[in-house]
Amino acid sequence: MSTQHPDNVRQPFFCDGTVMEWEDEVKEAFYVYSHLKCREQLWDYEGKEVDNFVVKKLLSRYENYFKKKTLGEDLRLTFRVPNPSVEKTEGKVLVETLMTIARSSDTASLFYSRDVVPIFEVAIPMCSSAKDILKVRYFYKNFISGIEENMLVDEKVKDWIGRIEPKDIGVIPLVETKDAILRSDEIIKDYITETKDDYLRFWIARSDTALNYSSLGAVLIIKTALDKIERIAEEMSVNILPILGCGSAPFRGNFTPQDYEHILRGYPSVHTFTIQSSFKYDNDEEDVKKAIEGIEKSVKRKPLPVEEEKILPVLEKVSTAYEREVSLIADMVNRMAVYVPERRMRKLHVGLFGYSRSLSRIHLPRAIKFCAALYSYGLPPELLGLDALDENDIEVVEEVYPNFRKDIATSLQYLNKENLKYFPVEIQKRIAKVLSLGIKYEENAQHATITKIIVKNLEKQMPIEEDVLRAGWVRGFLG
Repeated sequence: MSTQHPDNVRQPFFCDGTVMEWEDEVKEAFYVYSHLKCREQLWDYEGKEVDNFVVKKLLSRYENYFKKKTLGEDLRLTFRVPNPSVEKTEGKVLVETLMTIARSSDTASLFYSRDVVPIFEVAIPMCSSAKDILKVRYFYKNFISGIEENMLVDEKVKDWIGRIEPKDIGVIPLVETKDAILRSDEIIKDYITETKDDYLRFWIARSDTALNYSSLGAVLIIKTALDKIERIAEEMSVNILPILGCGSAPFRGNFTPQDYEHILRGYPSVHTFTIQSSFKYDNDEEDVKKAIEGIEKSVKRKPLPVEEEKILPVLEKVSTAYEREVSLIADMVNRMAVYVPERRMRKLHVGLFGYSRSLSRIHLPRAIKFCAALYSYGLPPELLGLDALDENDIEVVEEVYPNFRKDIATSLQYLNKENLKYFPVEIQKRIAKVLSLGIKYEENAQHATITKIIVKNLEKQMPIEEDVLRAGWVRGFLG
C-alpha cells in the first residue's frame, strides 16, 4: 500500500515545488500504479487536505492506462478518513468522504461502460473498539446508500439522483494505542461476531506506537498483537489480513528497498506493508520497483510465537524509561522540529499523543518531525528507553525480535557522541548505559560532521534548514 506519509528528503520529479500539493498527489497515484507497480494507493484525509475528485482526474487524465487497468478491480484506492469518535470537528469530513465513494462509482461506471466500484474500503484511525468500525459501516449503509429508497415529494431518491453504489463498504480499523493494539483480538472478535464477515483487513500503526512507547516498545506491542490476531483468526475461522504501517527510519520501522526482506521475515503474518514517501523517492527507482515486486510475491505465514507474560514486563520497563527521557528532551525536540521542512500540505490534527503531541503534559511534534529533530541533534530516537534493559531482558527481546541488535547498530551509526553534551546529564548517563550493552557499530562520519554544524548553528540562531536536509540525504530519509 503506497501512502502519503511525508518522510522523504527528495521530492519526486512530478512535484513542482518543495511541498507536494493536491495536484501532485493525483500524479503520484498514477506514478505508483503505472511505474512502481504498486497495486494500492492510500488517499489520506487524516491530517491533510486532499482532492475529492481523485477518481475523475485519474480516469480522465490517464485514460489509456485505466482502460487497461480497472480501478477498484486491478488496482485499489483506499480512503483513510477521520474518526468522529475522537475528532469531533472532522466528523463532517467523514460524511463528505463517504458520499464521494458513491459519486466516484458513477464516474467509474460511466468511464468503463459497466458497473464499477473504484473505492470500496475505508480505513478508520484511532480505533479503540469494534463500535468505531461499526459506526462507519452502518452510517454508510443507513445514510449514504440507504437513502435511495426514501421518498422525496413524489419520487424515490434513487429516481431523482440515481442509484447509489456500492450498497456496503469494508472498513479497516487502524489501532494506535498500546491498549487497543493489545486488544486487537477482542476488537476483531466483536466486529466479526456482529457482521459475520469472512475476512477483515486490520491495520496496526508503527510510527505513533513508537512515539508513544519507544521504538522497541512498539515492536514488542505489535509482535504480541500479531500472535493474538492469528489465534483469534483460527478460532473464528476468519481470514484476518494485517496491515503494518512501516516507515524508512529505524524508529518508524526500518523498511527500505535495500533491506525490506528482513522486515518480511520479522513480520511473516503481515499481509500488507505501507510504502511511504521516503521508500518511494529517496531511493533509486529500479530498487524501489524490485522491492515492491518482492513484497507482492511474498507469502503470508504464521507469526512468531510470543509469550505475553515474558514480553509485557520488558515492555513496561522500556516504555517507562522512554517516557521519562522524552520529558527531559521535549523542549529540545520542539526547538529543532520547526526547522524540519514540510513535504506535504497538512492541517491541524487532534487526537492521541501521536497526533496531538501530548502525553503527561509533554507536547511533541508528529512522529516524522520528532525523528528528524533527534537525528539532526545526532541522538537516534531508537536509543531512548533501552537503558532500562539488562541482559536477561535482551534475551527475551531477541526471542521475538531477532534483528534487535542489527537494527540498533543501524541507528547507532547516526549517534554523535560530541553533541551529547548539549543534552541533560541524565540523558548522557542513560545513553552511556545503552552503549555499555556492547552493540558494535560504525559511526557515519559525514552525518556526525553535519549534525555538529547543525547544533552549533542552532545555538547561534543561524539558519539550519539546509543542513537538516543534508543530514537527511546522508541517512536516506527525513524522519
